[in-house]
Parts: sequence; structure tokens; C-alpha cells
Amino acid sequence: MSKSVLGIIGGSGVYDLPELEGAHWEEIASPWGEPSDQVRMGEIDGLDVAFLPRHGRGHKVPPSEINYRANIDVLKRAGVTDLVSVSACGSFREDLPPGMFVIVDQFIDRTFARDKSFFGKGCVAHVPMADPVSPLLVERVYQAALSEDIKVHKGGTYLAMEGPQFSTLAESELYRQWGCDVIGMTNMPEAKLAREAELCYASIAMVTDFDCWHPDHGDVDISEILRVMGSNTNLAARLILQLARTFPKTHEPCPIGSDCALDFAIITDPQARDQDLLKKLDAVAGRVLTP
Repeated sequence: MSKSVLGIIGGSGVYDLPELEGAHWEEIASPWGEPSDQVRMGEIDGLDVAFLPRHGRGHKVPPSEINYRANIDVLKRAGVTDLVSVSACGSFREDLPPGMFVIVDQFIDRTFARDKSFFGKGCVAHVPMADPVSPLLVERVYQAALSEDIKVHKGGTYLAMEGPQFSTLAESELYRQWGCDVIGMTNMPEAKLAREAELCYASIAMVTDFDCWHPDHGDVDISEILRVMGSNTNLAARLILQLARTFPKTHEPCPIGSDCALDFAIITDPQARDQDLLKKLDAVAGRVLTP
């Protein structure tokens, strides 16, 4: 059994965790390049917490230019065992209005301009993604939201688009026909990389708008998004604080194997593996690559 370290990736509007005790920004180097920012390290009721603003402080990095590999890698190096993603999103459902928190459990990845794996030529790996979120972590996030009287919906499909532009009306209608519940620009490839890094992962999608399909709301309104985002940010801080206060200090084994996803994933013969790539994989895959 290992010690729990709760990781938080803060999306649009969530650039810090003021509740952290003994908080300090820590520079963590990654062989995958520059992460979005330094990692905010601290404690909440004795639980180690590591926070990373996905877009950097001041919202400097657009979705397509986020170094998702470096972000996940530095959190792994910080000791994170369980990772909660917080992000703004649009809604495809009337019953998921702005202000609602959706704890998604499925993804459709429509991004195309991002590095999506730590593995590649010289070390090939295939991790399972049928169940992309970790059920125990999801349930803890859900219960924390309920205890804070946050309007929350458990379950749903997140459509990850490339951006940075919002959807056309035709795209919005298509994604609704596919049965998607919310749309955003940042949960992919983040969730895939978290699985490769053997991190338990959960995603909180905070609804800010109805995308552009809703006949009574029209095009996405940035000013309205920012207004709702401000309210959501305060709720997210309360949720995270409650989650950390009730989080087990010892990591709970994931029932779907998120934390041991690499056990049988690497198929490249040991003699054929690229040594330079293996060095970069020291944090992500060291558990299975170290003799």
C-alpha cells in the first residue's frame, strides 16, 4: 500500500488552491518538455496535494499547445496517485444547465494536433481505455459534491474537440446525435496519458454554456461564460477542499486496474527497446521497466 497524494489539474478559472497548508510553487523538470506551470505543493488536513494550472497562471497556454505529457509526467514525479481534472465545458442537454457539475465517465476524442502517448517507436505499449475513469475516485468526488450541496450529475460522455474555436452549429447538432453530454477542449489526451502513467483519474466538467445548439441561447457568449465560470470556480474550490478532507491517506487499489495499467501493456521485446526513450519513461513507467 502506498501513500495517497491527491493531484488536481485546474482548468479555466482555476489557477490556484488557496486552501493548501504550507503551500509553495515547485519547479519540476520533465524530459517531455515544459509543463504548463510549476506545481503547487501543500497539504489539506494532512493529505499531500499537488496542484497544476492546466493553462498556466494567467491563462497563457491554449488547449492545443498544452504539453499534456509534461503535465502528467511532473505530477507523477510529484508522487500523485489520484488525479482529479477540473475543466469548463459546454452542455448538450437541457437538464445539464450552466452551473451544473458533470462527473463524466466516457470520452470521445476528436483532437488531432496533440501528442497522445508517452510510448512510441522503440517502446510500444497499449493500455486499456474502455473504462477511462477510476470508479472509487469518481464516487469520492461525487460524494464531496453532494456534501457541499453542489448541483452535480454523475456519468456522461465528454466530447473533446481541438479548438480553440467553439463548435459550428452543424458540429454541435452532430455531437448531440452521437449522445454526447458535454463538450470541452482539454480532457484529451490528458485522460489517456493519466492511464499510461498509472494514475487514477476523474474529471469534473463544469458547465458554463449550452454550446450553440440551444434555440433560446444562440452562440456561445464569452462574457456569460466568464460570469458562470466565476461562480463555478468558488464551488470547485469547496468541492476539492471537502474531497481532500475525506480522502484516505493510503492509496486505495483501483478496481479496474488504473494504477497497474502497464502490467501487460508494453509489448516491445526488452532487447529491442530504445534506451533514450526508456530514460524519458522513468517516472511514468519505471515500475514495470526497472529490472
